[in-house]
Amino acid sequence: MARKAAVMVAGSWGTALATVLANNGHEVALWSRNEEQVQEINTQHTNQRFLRDVTLSERIRATASMEEALKGAEAVILVAPSSAMRQVAAQVGRYLDPASVLVHATKGFEPETLKRMTRVIAEEIPAYDPSRLVVLSGPSHAEEVVLRCPTTTVVASEQIEAAEAVQDLFMSGYFRVYTNPDVTGVEIAGALKNIIALGVGMSDGLGYGDNAKAALMTRGLAEIVRLGVKMEANPLTFAGLAGIGDLIVTCTSRHSRNWNAGYLLGQGKPLQEVLDHMGMVVEGVKTTRSASVLSRELDVKMPITDALYEVLFEGKNPKDAVEDLMGRVRTHEIEEVAQAAASNWIG
Repeated sequence: MARKAAVMVAGSWGTALATVLANNGHEVALWSRNEEQVQEINTQHTNQRFLRDVTLSERIRATASMEEALKGAEAVILVAPSSAMRQVAAQVGRYLDPASVLVHATKGFEPETLKRMTRVIAEEIPAYDPSRLVVLSGPSHAEEVVLRCPTTTVVASEQIEAAEAVQDLFMSGYFRVYTNPDVTGVEIAGALKNIIALGVGMSDGLGYGDNAKAALMTRGLAEIVRLGVKMEANPLTFAGLAGIGDLIVTCTSRHSRNWNAGYLLGQGKPLQEVLDHMGMVVEGVKTTRSASVLSRELDVKMPITDALYEVLFEGKNPKDAVEDLMGRVRTHEIEEVAQAAASNWIG
């Protein structure tokens, strides 16, 4: 059955999700503050800044009016950057129908408060039942989704009915959706994998090869699990699409902003120059700062994150950071993760 869905905002991932919904026969309101972007989408059916050479469905109608976008919407998808989510959610709350399905697809923590996106949304839209909030995540590059490349994702909610409603909304022959009750784990996995992708890109920029890449991804996953279980996530979530699946695609794809940013850093470019070159939000940079603070507060060892923090914010040479990681004191591979899982989840 065709529905109206509203997507906020019209970046690459928001536009890609709007495309999936339109291809499934739904009418989509795509919100943007940028009037020129709105006009381009409505008249030329393109969004060239974010998705070059892609023709958008005529079922997608852009608007700069939040009220217009939300009027009659049965599903609302928030895809604002983590630093802007609170502001966007507050505006959405003015017009949101409490009966609507509310989803977010943003991978990051709020920089100032270190809160997950569902916490931010719940605070800004108190009239909405927080247990019905849904998070959509997984290994999914916008550039491939708009071309209908086979893609798998996961939706998580405390209420299985809400997750299944979103599953039905997005499911198609090329966009497969799984459900998961672990909201915390899915959000943490989606945020932290961007840090590791920065590190892998930096290693590639230094020319260190596949052995180093495999090591960073594997040990990076261990860091993600340690912090995740400390924050009461289910460790099994990190073995799934939101965890290792998203980690693989973000660390190995030419589409990954975080990998590309890390690659430029590895080639000796300063951070601000890298961000200016990217022209879009690189969530892993802010997430590195957030995760570094969280790891200290929760007493969780995250050496890769710490090394990247020093490169990004303290001016450390990337090559020196990698050498320091390799020279760390010897340790066991399995025990540290197993003990964390046992003490924080099973126990």
